[in-house]
Amino acid sequence: MSTESTNQGLKNLLPEQLAAACLMLGFALYTVWDQLFWWGNREDYSFGYLVPFFVGYVLFDRWPRIRAYLFTGTPPGEAASSPADSSSGAPPRSGWGRWLEAIAVAAFIASLLLFAIGALLRAATGPQNPASLAIATSLGGLTLSGVFIFSKERIDGQPMPLKHRLALTALFLFPALIWLLSAPLVSVAETKIRVFLLTKVTIVVFGLFDFLGFALEREGNVLILPDGQVGVEEACSGIRSLTACLFAGSFLAAVFLDRFWKKILLVAAAMVLAVLTNLLRSLFLTYWAYQNGAAAIDDDWVLPVIGNIGTVHDVTGMAILGVTCVGLICLLPIFNYKLSDLDEDDFISAPTPESPKD
Repeated sequence: MSTESTNQGLKNLLPEQLAAACLMLGFALYTVWDQLFWWGNREDYSFGYLVPFFVGYVLFDRWPRIRAYLFTGTPPGEAASSPADSSSGAPPRSGWGRWLEAIAVAAFIASLLLFAIGALLRAATGPQNPASLAIATSLGGLTLSGVFIFSKERIDGQPMPLKHRLALTALFLFPALIWLLSAPLVSVAETKIRVFLLTKVTIVVFGLFDFLGFALEREGNVLILPDGQVGVEEACSGIRSLTACLFAGSFLAAVFLDRFWKKILLVAAAMVLAVLTNLLRSLFLTYWAYQNGAAAIDDDWVLPVIGNIGTVHDVTGMAILGVTCVGLICLLPIFNYKLSDLDEDDFISAPTPESPKD
């Protein structure tokens, strides 16, 4: 796809569609400006710097399909329909179409109000979790409802079938909703998730080491070892790797998978891998502290030739993130694997065994 065809396609949009696209771009730029604070001040959200670029890439990659819906009304891979067939397509003015239009309009208005509340809160109190979450949520609602509302007609003025409007809206799921991951959760919800993960990690690590015969005790989220104690801190809860792996899984699913159920399964696999790899990290750090002393996990890890690469605690944190991403990439061929149909010619050309003669 060339840049010239992209620009030509954007210029040919209907005035209301072009105005809606500019409006969405403005909301997205404001969201980026708001979330820059979190990306720069919280390490667990530093992956947010990649979000605008990944969103742009997904839109660029999906532009041929978006353009096909808007200009020809036919997605790639399907036969183009004639104008008569297009005009006879079920217009969204009855049944489910009217209900969905009403829901989309209500969602668009509610998202505008939510965006206004978030922006006012941001202006009055500065960066804070509820304001950023409200802005990110409203951007997702405005984008999805706006695409559905303003795709009522194609560029040639013909009504777009409801099926195609829904398919076109689905193409914007990742660009619209990924901002919810790059914005911090409300403090209450984030604290509850972190405490839950901390508790479960501590219980599993203590239970396994106790089962293997290691001498240690547990007091809350602190493991008491013979040579000191190890606290399962916030960084060991796994919420940092969980959000980053959810982002990676969502991007890989959006780009490389073609079925919605496969995308959901890959995102779920990202969550499971993030939890399991973080548990393995906690087990390794506890064993390292047990063998080398509790302070050893904060010592610098020096490798031959390379030199100092950071503390054991930090290096293992980056390692599990890399392992999880590699694991997700390895899952892609499995999710994309398709059983090929048996070739009928093989049966036709294959000699049939002769039946025994009496």
